Amino acid sequence: MFLGLEIAKAQFLAALMMDHKYKTKAFDNTSSGFDQLWVWLQRLDATTARACMEATGSFGEALATFLVDHGVEVSVVNPARVKSYAQSEGLRTKNDRVDARLIARFCQSMQNKLELWQPAPVEVRELRALVRRYETLIAMRTQEKNRLEANPPASIIESIQEHLGYLNAQIAKTEQAIRQHIDQHPKLRKQNDLLQSIPGIGNTTSALLLAEVQFDQYRSARQVAAHAGLTPKHRESGASVKGRPRLSKIGSARLRKGLYLPALAAIRHNPLLAAFADRLTLAGKCKMSIIAAVMRKMLHIAFGVLKSGQPFNPEFHPSNS
Repeated sequence: MFLGLEIAKAQFLAALMMDHKYKTKAFDNTSSGFDQLWVWLQRLDATTARACMEATGSFGEALATFLVDHGVEVSVVNPARVKSYAQSEGLRTKNDRVDARLIARFCQSMQNKLELWQPAPVEVRELRALVRRYETLIAMRTQEKNRLEANPPASIIESIQEHLGYLNAQIAKTEQAIRQHIDQHPKLRKQNDLLQSIPGIGNTTSALLLAEVQFDQYRSARQVAAHAGLTPKHRESGASVKGRPRLSKIGSARLRKGLYLPALAAIRHNPLLAAFADRLTLAGKCKMSIIAAVMRKMLHIAFGVLKSGQPFNPEFHPSNS
C-alpha cells in the first residue's frame, strides 16, 4: 500500500492506493488532523503503507515527523521529480485529488530509489527556525530600504524609518539567539568551528549550512551538492545535440541563494578557491558558471571538514576538482 500526500498550508489530502484502487480523504494540517489521519489508516488496516510527499517548505514537515514517529516509512521528494513522472504519464488534469493519487503512484513506481526521510534533531530544527526568521527579517529590511530610497511621500518616511529601527533591533536579537543556540549544543558548536575554519564561511553561512543540510545523512560531497541543486545537468544526444551544461537547480534554492555572496568572498579571500576560479576563467567559463562552481566546491570542502572532524587545510583539499 502506498500513501500519497498533497500538502497545503491549511489542509492536506491523503490518497491511499490499495491494489490500484484509491481511498482519498482531506484532513486539517494540524496535530488533530494528523491524529485523524492515523485513525483513518488504522481503520483501513494501512498503518504499514509507504508514504510520500513533495518537499513544500515547512508545511509538510510536522506531518512527516508525525508519521515517522508512528513507524511509517516516509519519503520527501523534490516536486520536479513528481512533475516529470506526471509528464511521463501524459497527465493533463491537475487538482489536489489527482496530485495526491499521482504521488501515491510515483511512490509505488520509485519506491526502491527513494531515500527514507528522517526528521532533523530538535536542536537543528530550532536552529533552522531561527535562521529562516533571520532571512525573513533581512528581506523585510531590504524592502523598507528600497522604499526609503525611492523618495516616498514625506507622510510615510517617519513610519518607514521607525520600522527599519525595529527590524535592525530584531535582526541583532536574532543573530545573538543563533549564536547562543549554537554555543549551547556541543555538536553544533564543534561543527560551526570546523565550517568557519574555511575562508569565506562566516557566522551567517555556517549557521545556514548547519540549519539546512544534515551532513550526516549524505555519503558523498556530490550528494550534498545535489541537495543544493548545484550539480551540472548535461544535454547531449548523438552528434547533433550538444547543449551547454547548466545547473540542475533540482534542490534547495535557499542554499543556492545563501552561498552566492560567500562564494564571491571566497574567491577573494580563499587562495585555494581563488586559484580554482582563475583556472575556470582561463578555460573560458562565464562569470556565473565560475561562481556556481565555487559554490559547489565550498560544499565539497564543508562536507570534507565535517566528515574528517579536522579544520580546513588547503593541502588536503586540492583545487583541481
